[in-house]
Amino acid sequence: MVIKKADYTRYMVILMVVSALVRGFFAFSVELGNDEVYYRLYAMYPDWSHFDHPLMVGWVIQFFSLNLLFTNELFLRMGSIIFGTINLWLMFQIGKTLRDERTGFIAALLYTSSVYGFVITGIFLLPDTPQGLFWLWALYLMVKTLPGCPRIYENRVNMIQLGVILGLAILSKYTSVFLWGGLVLYLLIFNRKWFSSRYLYYALTASILIALPILIWNLQNNFISFTWQGERVNLAGHGIRPDYFLTELLGEIFYNNPINFMLIIFALVAFFRGKMTIEKNQARVILLLSLPLIVTFLVFSLFRSTLPHWTAPGYTTLIPLTAVWLTGKPSKRLIPNSVSGALGLLLLVLLLGFAQIKTGLFPLDTTTTFEKIGEDDPSLDMFGYKEAGRDFEKIVQRDQANQQMNKSTFLVGTTWFPLANYDYYAATPSGLKTLAIGSLGRIHKYAWINQIEGGFKLGSDAYYITDSRDYKAPDSTLCSYFETVIAADTIQMSRGGKVAKRVFVFKMKNLIRIPDDPLKN
Repeated sequence: MVIKKADYTRYMVILMVVSALVRGFFAFSVELGNDEVYYRLYAMYPDWSHFDHPLMVGWVIQFFSLNLLFTNELFLRMGSIIFGTINLWLMFQIGKTLRDERTGFIAALLYTSSVYGFVITGIFLLPDTPQGLFWLWALYLMVKTLPGCPRIYENRVNMIQLGVILGLAILSKYTSVFLWGGLVLYLLIFNRKWFSSRYLYYALTASILIALPILIWNLQNNFISFTWQGERVNLAGHGIRPDYFLTELLGEIFYNNPINFMLIIFALVAFFRGKMTIEKNQARVILLLSLPLIVTFLVFSLFRSTLPHWTAPGYTTLIPLTAVWLTGKPSKRLIPNSVSGALGLLLLVLLLGFAQIKTGLFPLDTTTTFEKIGEDDPSLDMFGYKEAGRDFEKIVQRDQANQQMNKSTFLVGTTWFPLANYDYYAATPSGLKTLAIGSLGRIHKYAWINQIEGGFKLGSDAYYITDSRDYKAPDSTLCSYFETVIAADTIQMSRGGKVAKRVFVFKMKNLIRIPDDPLKN
């Protein structure tokens, strides 16, 4: 089948529309995950930055939900649907810049088949969502600009634009500093002329100014975010842990699609063996933006527990290089068999995952203990909260009608997860505010929310909710703040014709002691 150049643009439009519709369906149909309900708090309580991450993900939620005018799952995730669609077009343009429109189309298909690209940043709403957009935008500009002459007007304009995009990327997630690292490495090794151009320094200044809110917030909060994030990758006193490394590697393979992962490896081998036709300076840009990030966290994983999505932008950066390798092979097929296989594998994962969440297709949990049912089935982290919230709302209405809980009643928890889930699905629909008691390392953003919501008031009542996925009855410390603690209600959620999870509601009566403020300790 011979494909005309103009056809690829039409195929891209079809791909973008179909991708957006499919991702929109899943975004609407599946409950928010643990992290997503937490990042909703960034939109509810905006600040210069936050304990865990910079502010961009909160801005994205605010913008696409019309400042939380619409708060259902689809609108909270709308930024991911829109950004994920734009990312496909950026991939197309990057591949087109490296070789031709067919390369761009194959790159977009590979990105579509990535679990990270399609699901984690394309459906779920995480800091990776805006980072993914600005990362690919930056990659596009760097491939076009860094190998070029700084005296050319277009390159100068691109460099200033690049500085803005890099600032927005850093405002999305700290790991975006690897973009600046890759940029500087490339210029130091391959194109030092840029260091005599004032436009490079304009770009650096733009990035610093845009990322300034992070510094302002950390100055106001004793650099607590930098300290906490730094501790997560501090290697001092940690021995080698092969199990951590294996978990990280397997996670990277799954997140990027096993077929994609192998194609990326084959493409890298082909490039280093000189078996790929590609402009070397453009390939060098790609390698210096991807490999340092991947290698850094693989090394960290030898000593500390890491998360595989930290390296995912690096693998995403290698997708256009892989597309160049694939289109260098003689083929009359519109979509290479390997890419079709990757797309098919993604579809299978989506269908099985959706079926598991909705029906419990696979019996992952074998627990029979009343308080622990469902603890071995991670798919329950995105099931049952909405139903539990409706039942909890009835409990609150009953207790208010019977005057069993006072007017200052709130929802209390001791860890940000699953407190943020019950904040969104239970407390907010019931008209209750949510406060947390505990250390900063356990309650995170809620330390600031406590202050914004006016803190704790003596005599107040509270509800405490825990579920069988991670059952934790109120401990002695939490109970010591209240006069009476009552195990009040149990909510059962069924899936596939049997009880899948239980939610336990405790009544905490009469706050007799004000908890310490973790921000002042």
